[in-house]
Amino acid sequence: MAKLEQAFETTLLVRTTRSVRPTEEGRAFYERCAHILSQAQEAFHGLAPDERAPTGQLRLTAPFDYGLAVVIPAVAEFQRRYPSCTADVIISDRTLEPVEKDIELSIRVGWLADSGLRARRIGAFEQVLVGGPEFAARLGEEAEPERLLDVPFVANTILREPLAWTFTRDQEARSVRLSPALCIDATLGVLEAVRAGVGVSVLPDFTAEADLAGGRLVRLLPRWSLEAGGIYAVTPATRFRPARVKAFVDLLTERERQRAAQGRPRT
Repeated sequence: MAKLEQAFETTLLVRTTRSVRPTEEGRAFYERCAHILSQAQEAFHGLAPDERAPTGQLRLTAPFDYGLAVVIPAVAEFQRRYPSCTADVIISDRTLEPVEKDIELSIRVGWLADSGLRARRIGAFEQVLVGGPEFAARLGEEAEPERLLDVPFVANTILREPLAWTFTRDQEARSVRLSPALCIDATLGVLEAVRAGVGVSVLPDFTAEADLAGGRLVRLLPRWSLEAGGIYAVTPATRFRPARVKAFVDLLTERERQRAAQGRPRT
């Protein structure tokens, strides 16, 4: 690598005593080389159809709440279907770069930023305003979004705009900016605070659905909706994908379709 840097008078890696990471030029160089190698792999792969069964280690990452609620059960089913596969799952709310961590598949939830990666939308989720039964009684079913100014709000600070929310009903939109009673930088922490009765908050449906179905939480302002988000399978921008990656994405897509068909509890 040092010879390449010297020959082309450019820095490909930034080295410290604790880590090595690629520069922008280094990442671009890697992706071009990976593309060339993947084309060669794909050519050999096409000559050996018996080798298309999923094998090897699947290395993927997923955000904490969706990872625990959906991805880990999907991985368990994946390994039952394909016993020749193992899995290395990184559960983290940080967006990890595939090149740096040798990640084959990233599951991302929400709204994707532009990148050089390849993304496939495999499902969607609702954002739901939830609280304990006492807050449902306090607000009532006919409450307008402005009434949220009168109840304590638990802010999820991992979100870009944790206090600004736009509710829609038919063609009408209402925006409110809330003052937090409590700020937490983890979705599951927000869920625990709402369960404990600290206040109300907005959560993804896959995080809140068990508590909604069990009656521990109630969907507030049920006549109003918040913007829905997407669930994406993101892979490096190469043409070749191992069979294990495609098999897992197909399985997760199937489970998301089943979850959508079952409907979201609106209690």
